[in-house]
Amino acid sequence: MTDQSAREIREQFIRRLNYVPDRFQIEAMNSLDAGASILVAAPTGSGKTLVAEYAIDQALASDLRSFYTAPIKALSNQKFRDLCDLYGSDSVGLVTGDNAINSDAPVVVMTTEVLRNMIYSASPKLEQLGVVILDEVHFLQDSYRGPVWEEVIIQLPLEVQLVCLSATVSNADEVGAWLTTVRGRTDVVTENRRPVELVNHFALGDSAQGRVTIHDTVVNGEANASVRRLLDSDRNFGRSGRVRSKTNRKRFFTPSRPDLVDLLASEDLLPAIVFIFSRAQCEDAVKSCIRDGIVLTDPEEESRITQIINDHTTDLTADDRAALRFDEFLEQAGAGISCHHAGMIPMFKEAIEQCFIEGLIKVVFATETLAVGINMPARAVVIEKLTKFTGENHMLLKASEFAQLTGRAGRRGLDEIGHAVTLWNPFITFDQIVALALSRSFRLSSAFRPTFNMAVNLVRAHTRQGTQHVLNLSFAQFQTDKDVVLSEANLQSKKLAVLELSRSRAGVLDEVSESLPISISTTELEIALRGLRPGDVVLFETAVLRGRGAIIATATRKSGTRLTVVSASRKVLQLTAPDFLSLPRRCGGIDIPVPYEPTQTEFIREAAKRLIKAKISEEPAQQSSLAEIPVDPNPRSTRERRQLRLMSEISQMEQRMATRSGSVSARFDEVIDVLETLGYVRDWTLTDKGILLSRVFHESDLLIVEVISSGMLDSLSPVDLAAVLSTVVFETRGPDDGGPVRWPNETVTNRFKRIERLTLRLHEIQREHSMNLYRKPDGGISFEVSQWASGKNLSKVLHPDLTPGDFVRSVRQLIDLLNQIASAAPDDKLRQSAAQAVDLMNRGVVAAGMSSEVAELA
Repeated sequence: MTDQSAREIREQFIRRLNYVPDRFQIEAMNSLDAGASILVAAPTGSGKTLVAEYAIDQALASDLRSFYTAPIKALSNQKFRDLCDLYGSDSVGLVTGDNAINSDAPVVVMTTEVLRNMIYSASPKLEQLGVVILDEVHFLQDSYRGPVWEEVIIQLPLEVQLVCLSATVSNADEVGAWLTTVRGRTDVVTENRRPVELVNHFALGDSAQGRVTIHDTVVNGEANASVRRLLDSDRNFGRSGRVRSKTNRKRFFTPSRPDLVDLLASEDLLPAIVFIFSRAQCEDAVKSCIRDGIVLTDPEEESRITQIINDHTTDLTADDRAALRFDEFLEQAGAGISCHHAGMIPMFKEAIEQCFIEGLIKVVFATETLAVGINMPARAVVIEKLTKFTGENHMLLKASEFAQLTGRAGRRGLDEIGHAVTLWNPFITFDQIVALALSRSFRLSSAFRPTFNMAVNLVRAHTRQGTQHVLNLSFAQFQTDKDVVLSEANLQSKKLAVLELSRSRAGVLDEVSESLPISISTTELEIALRGLRPGDVVLFETAVLRGRGAIIATATRKSGTRLTVVSASRKVLQLTAPDFLSLPRRCGGIDIPVPYEPTQTEFIREAAKRLIKAKISEEPAQQSSLAEIPVDPNPRSTRERRQLRLMSEISQMEQRMATRSGSVSARFDEVIDVLETLGYVRDWTLTDKGILLSRVFHESDLLIVEVISSGMLDSLSPVDLAAVLSTVVFETRGPDDGGPVRWPNETVTNRFKRIERLTLRLHEIQREHSMNLYRKPDGGISFEVSQWASGKNLSKVLHPDLTPGDFVRSVRQLIDLLNQIASAAPDDKLRQSAAQAVDLMNRGVVAAGMSSEVAELA
């Protein structure tokens, strides 16, 4: 793209906006104009999406495609609607596990898993791909989904530009350094300032005053001293015997939910989201407010709420409405109060989201899933408790989780201040609350680990050395041992150089290459230049500069990379590949002067001063002598001699890397060990079982393929097949086992027992190799699945221990697994039975929730 066309795209884009972009947005657009990939780390609601839209505009102007990836289906669906409004429905597609709409469009929204699968299958849809937006990229620390992000980043073609959007993290520079190492220049753009100021409050009930009070948590950057004095007074409360009784009654208490809503209304803090980490408690909170007669809407608003809900629920039958207690749901929403959690069916949640965004519903009691990506900002966010149950015990929220929840507070363009309210709790100290409110340390850590499905796909797509190369480029390896990743990146650059030389034609590359010493190629130079960043101190050997210099700016064009360098004598030079007599070598770094104004005299003077003081190593890098390199005694060209030299260096590096494999590679070897023992891989080739495993994407991938291969699903009716497979999809919520299981028939019971025994055998293998264990199969909804697949109404299937949302989500996950089996299973009858089971279950509220399911548990 020429400078002229880039300017035109920028001007058109800015005209489309009704506001002036923020500093970080302009900085990100500048990097995109320079051809760099970017990592944008900024608070929720700050406008990161604008950067993504600018990247899409650039790709469209160049007749290239754009992929926008999101971690969950609900966010994908929302982004699909947003981009359709912006670019038109003909130009935007959607591909998730459930849907494929206009998948050949120039702009396609998809889940990250879909893109990962496209890369492994070398999909032709990757052709003409110009940019990939990875939204919510901080998900790479998620234990289940995280590895997928790294697989995409490492294996996506290098010519594709990456736009990574993340919440604020303290180690953004580390993430950016990793991205630069594995993909080339990646600029880090950070914004710590929220678009709407956030004020933290502390609310508590006070028996002495007989009311609920609210206070600022932090004053002048420190804990509010008046709140501390107030809390300390509790020690003396009741000395006169006037209030404190034999029960040792405390002065302070947690406000009730109705009192909390009254407080928010009186303080003009509505609309508000109240986070409660329990679905049942969310339901109880709404009911208690309704019982107290709280109504936050006028007749006109109530009418509009009714219209929106009816529009979202047109597919519900009378039986569905009775089973879902539709009238109660409508009454609560009509009063301007509702809940939002994964136990609700998708159409209910979508209706609530629309009503809240339109300002009709004033209070939503929600679990933490609402904080993930969904665009539902509020004036105030309340966190009822700062602890949540993890399945084993109650844990204090992490600083990153607190920031994610409170990030919803403050509506850009509507609120000057956003409010985060934390409630008094006898088990949490005020100092703990203050620490969370003041914390700015949200370090992003890799959760990358080789899975069985990942392993077979790597075996299918790469050689053994190529697979180790991919693993050694992971962020997990970078955080463990950066040198391994740097060595792999260097090895990759040399291989690219050999490939470029082998593809070159006589008289094209050679004309440029003959002007260079035999020890260097233009491809190597270009790759080396792209790896340099502002602040790097480099030893140069060029016609105009020999010795140290500090890079103060870089620019990437189709003609190549240009460095702006300042010397110790304050001379500013523009250097490109043809200027170099040898490869530049990074030997240190300086802190770039602030403000960043590389054309200003004061900036240049300060940079030169820091260059002189910088501690560097000027020892020349060791290089293989020409005498040690195997060269054809009769080389036909400089290109061939250079190619032979590079191949020799590659061989030497691979030998060194083989003796220093990274920790991730070691874990991968354990996975391959298991796969070879069980017959999935033989001589680095997939067996039939291995091919099947490569097409099964599930957290219990190996278990499912073992179940299929062992014949445990053979000769089952579609209804029984669904019931049996539900045992590897469903997981009972809560600390107990859910009580005795109600089985549909003896056939399902017997198949479950076989799967259970198989799981225990796999557990032994996993323990032997220090792997995470698959969760045990759970027959908790096998009876209900059998009933639903047999055509029973929703009212006959649901019961008090099974929420509509849990049922719909579990059946959707089951349908996804059945679809995989229907397309990948080796047995024709099993494939047909799986397809028939899908048809039987994909009806009613399940079919209506197909495009809206949130995969998260709440």
